[in-house]
Amino acid sequence: MQTGRVFAFAAATLVAMSASAWSADAPPGAASCSGCHPATQGVTSPVARLNGRDAAQIVTAMTEFRTGKRPTTIMDRIAKGFTDDETKAIAAWLAAQKD
Repeated sequence: MQTGRVFAFAAATLVAMSASAWSADAPPGAASCSGCHPATQGVTSPVARLNGRDAAQIVTAMTEFRTGKRPTTIMDRIAKGFTDDETKAIAAWLAAQKD
C-alpha cells in the first residue's frame, strides 16, 4: 500500500515537472509529448524537438503515423489516441512555443 502511494506521488511529480517546461495553456494531451520530445533547447535527444515546428508539418506527421504511412516504433499508437481536432490544437500550440 505504501509503495503504491510513493509511486503515485513520484508519477505525479514527474508529470508536473515535465508539464512545467511547457506553457500552462497547453491543450489536453500536449504535455504528454514532453515524455519523449525535449521541451527546451540544449537537450540532447534522438527524438526531434517539436517547439516552434510548423503546425502543418506536425499534423501531417501525426496523420501519417496514425495511418501507418510513416514508419514508427510507438507514435502510431500515440497518434491513434488523438482526434483530428486534438491533433490540430496540439500542433498549433507546439508551433507557438519558441523556447
